[in-house]
Amino acid sequence: MKPGKKIDTTPFDRHREPPRQNLLAMCFFWVYCWILTRANRLKIRKVGMEGVKPPYLVLGNHLSFTDFLVTPLVLFPHRANYVSELEGFEAYGEWAYRHIGCLGTRKFVNDLALVKNIRRVLERGDILVLYPEARYCNVGTTSRIPDSVGKLAKHLGVPVVVLSMKGNYLQSPIWNLQPRKEARLEATLSLLMDAREVSAMDASRIQERIQESLRHDEYAWQQERKMAITHPLRAEGLEKVLYQCRACRELFSMASAGAHLHCTCCGARWHMTEYGKLEPVARQGAAAGNGAPIHIPDWYEWQRREVESEIAAGTYGLSMRVRIESLPNAVNFIDLGEGRLAHTPEGFALTFVEHGDTEAKTLLFPSAGMFSIHTETDYRQKGQCVTLSTLDNTYFLFPLEPGFNATRIQFATERFHQSARSRRRDTPA
Repeated sequence: MKPGKKIDTTPFDRHREPPRQNLLAMCFFWVYCWILTRANRLKIRKVGMEGVKPPYLVLGNHLSFTDFLVTPLVLFPHRANYVSELEGFEAYGEWAYRHIGCLGTRKFVNDLALVKNIRRVLERGDILVLYPEARYCNVGTTSRIPDSVGKLAKHLGVPVVVLSMKGNYLQSPIWNLQPRKEARLEATLSLLMDAREVSAMDASRIQERIQESLRHDEYAWQQERKMAITHPLRAEGLEKVLYQCRACRELFSMASAGAHLHCTCCGARWHMTEYGKLEPVARQGAAAGNGAPIHIPDWYEWQRREVESEIAAGTYGLSMRVRIESLPNAVNFIDLGEGRLAHTPEGFALTFVEHGDTEAKTLLFPSAGMFSIHTETDYRQKGQCVTLSTLDNTYFLFPLEPGFNATRIQFATERFHQSARSRRRDTPA
């Protein structure tokens, strides 16, 4: 916040009905999106969409900010409403964001007001767009989506349409937003289920079909397309998501420069090829990995298994000082100073002093209710962070001590949730 500006703690109005997109504003927005995607030669395909008219639910994979430029062009000439996190409302202004059709919510919370507004959009005959992964992908692969998505689709009872986008991550990965001009963009809009199929199918089967339809691997697609990306800094920032050395297994030891990734502990070094493979580089006096090129998503999933092994052995844990900023609304972030974040199999415990209070309090976020966690690799140039949300506030947590990696915390959150769900199912009623 700017010094001297009055702090607004009024919670965001989640219940306010979202307006339809302003048609005049959308005309300008369509042109704006076309201009920004033109250099990457966006190709749009529509499959099985003949005769499909609003209302319907669009579920898109979530690769990068470019998704928000591609989606309106794919849906043209139809207007739509979009489920959006409050950061965008704060950044661009609530009035503008509402009038380009956005519904405000918070990530990884159960928001019944959002469900009500989604139904309102569809009942008035419009399109509702949802990115069910709820965050940009870390290494170009699709995350598992919450089980609630299948239930939502079943509850709404409208056709389910899938938007599969390709190239958006390669064009601007979350760990280094410098655009790669050689990346090509593709988008396919396809009917997954009509209303009759949705009605006849149970929620779990709907969920399976949605998950499978959104499955994608950007690097595999890049290699299949033989799409060379020669950006000289193409590996810089990759250590934010590939934080553990494959050669010596040391945590938080990875660093990058140009097109290279290396370990500051053992000296192992990898070159990121123009086709997105990590090739070990032999260097005198240093390890050279296992000699075989590494598929980046394979390294990423190896780290997940390492975290799960630590959890199984009882050695994973997190307790550290963090700097906290809260976002109660679309008006302002509030600096709450220092607090402490702890993460155990039971969930997160965040201890801090809320704005306007004098005594510290502890908020608990149980693992059973935390399907995943929102992560950022360099949030507004402030560094890595994770966020925890209640219905009326979101807390952005930045580390004040070593040993913090947002991706690693994400892996643990997802594993703890799976274990908590399993315990619930195994507990006699």
